[in-house]
Amino acid sequence: MKNIAHLNAVRAFEASARHLSFSLAAKELNVTPAAIGQQVRLLEEWLEVALFIRATSGISRLTLTEQAKAALPEISLGLEHISQGLALLQKPVVSNAITVSVSPAFAAKWLLMHIDDFQLKYPDYDLRLNTNSRSVDYFAEDIDIGVRYGKGNWSGLSQTLLMDEDIFPVCSPDLIESGLSTTADLVNYPLLHDHSMPLSSGFPSWESWLETQGITHIETNKGLKINNSASVIQAAVSGQGVALGRSVLVKDDLACGRLVKPFPQLNSRTDLAYYIVWRPEHDGLEKVQAFKAWLLDTVSAR
Repeated sequence: MKNIAHLNAVRAFEASARHLSFSLAAKELNVTPAAIGQQVRLLEEWLEVALFIRATSGISRLTLTEQAKAALPEISLGLEHISQGLALLQKPVVSNAITVSVSPAFAAKWLLMHIDDFQLKYPDYDLRLNTNSRSVDYFAEDIDIGVRYGKGNWSGLSQTLLMDEDIFPVCSPDLIESGLSTTADLVNYPLLHDHSMPLSSGFPSWESWLETQGITHIETNKGLKINNSASVIQAAVSGQGVALGRSVLVKDDLACGRLVKPFPQLNSRTDLAYYIVWRPEHDGLEKVQAFKAWLLDTVSAR
């Protein structure tokens, strides 16, 4: 059929007609303006009809002929349909990459200790960790799934509980040997403060924990303040003071003896917990379901 031949020339005409400029059409199609002009002339010769009124006054802007104006909408629509049809013929690319968002502390103190097991069970998946300390936008940053710490009320995201958490003081064994044995002794030791989340979120603080325990004689305004939970734990391991330990993050350090609980009878459950979160439209993605199931299985096995 005559009207589907010379497709490159048709594309050159359609782009030039939309922009009313050979130069702008050339930029869109990534060719030279001369090549666009040549293709348009080829189409005009082939159709035996003028498509543009060329100005003779030095004005570079093009003007469509009446016939070209009438034909342009149908040509534009036809090219759009061709593009859509070709897209349907292309084999869809299924990515095996899983982009996982977690906090730096959760990555360092929990996930990286277990992630080898996931990679052994699912060797075909390419795991990519996003350990940004801020709360990332799962849609803008193309995050597949992740773990968040909070109350489980993140708008627009699907979520399921992963782990609850207890809060209790922890310190280096050296502090126990130096005389830390009762809560009254806390006045003699620096308190380490975790400022990685705002207090308005319900994040545990020394002030709130001591109040829950009915302890009122300890000054809570002093001490080292750190905006990274993993660094708070490391400061406690190094003997720099007493920290409020979060059970999920300090479990390994307690098991290895790097940290101890000076008051093992004093435990409190926080309102915050760890949740698996993912984009609702990824409910049916096999890789997302695989990672979610692995997280839940790993927690239940320990």
